[in-house]
Amino acid sequence: MFMGTPDFAVPSLVKLAESFQVVGVITQPDRPSGRGRKLVPSPVKRIALESSLEVFQPGNANAESSLTKIQEWNPDLICVAAYGQILRPTLLDLPQFGCINVHASLLPRWRGASPINAAILHGDSQTGVTIMQMGPGLDDGPILAQESIDILPNETAGALSDRLADLGGKLLTATIPLLIAGMVSPQIQDLSLTTYAPQLKKSAGELNFELSAESLARTVRAFSPWPGTYTFWKEQRLIIHQARAVSVTSPEAGVLTVYEGYPAIGTSAGTLVLDQLQLAGKNKTTGPAFINGNPDWISN
Repeated sequence: MFMGTPDFAVPSLVKLAESFQVVGVITQPDRPSGRGRKLVPSPVKRIALESSLEVFQPGNANAESSLTKIQEWNPDLICVAAYGQILRPTLLDLPQFGCINVHASLLPRWRGASPINAAILHGDSQTGVTIMQMGPGLDDGPILAQESIDILPNETAGALSDRLADLGGKLLTATIPLLIAGMVSPQIQDLSLTTYAPQLKKSAGELNFELSAESLARTVRAFSPWPGTYTFWKEQRLIIHQARAVSVTSPEAGVLTVYEGYPAIGTSAGTLVLDQLQLAGKNKTTGPAFINGNPDWISN
């Protein structure tokens, strides 16, 4: 059985369906989206239906009705990838081989809901995927398999997520036969190396120019595409889509300037150059085009 919801989980489901009998798929209920608040299925649901797999969308996967449904499917193994709910022991203990999870970090580093964002935000040079045996705690189960990759220069969380999702699907399907055959030696996580990546909030996207330009450039990449980063100009929200740090002498933190034809903002160390940005209600534009259209950039 497979449990997952967003795009990150799709390659894992696709790979599973290619190699194993998937008796059922559990995903989050359809959510309202867009101006019309129309109900939209999760990416996992769309792929599952295209693959003629049975889909179940409980509000609570741990509820008695959910457990009854899972028992009807009688899975040997439950595979989880970014499902979106904490699973309780009554569910975890149902399958013969338990539940395993595809986690987008090198555990025990970056347990929690936003490991990809955290790796970029904190300047990690590498990250990866961990296949772990699930327990009742937060990403604290024994490690079954891991594979690392380098984080590319200027890579956004969205691009890194796509690469990790593909890696996760491959590592998951490679690990399952070894697990079933008893050829995996679970490794207990080293608690002294544990770090946490809590759920991101939309409000986290407002840039604080008391930080360094390098830190802010990482924030822009770490929060792309969600929750996005922004500041305010002329009392309007200014969305920052791409930015880079330059080590030129900076004006005071938060002071607007121009760097080689691009809008830029001073920080506590270095200058943040805005390569792509978008004023509220306007189209996304390049830095030089923004300056051409807003010659009063540094007068406000």
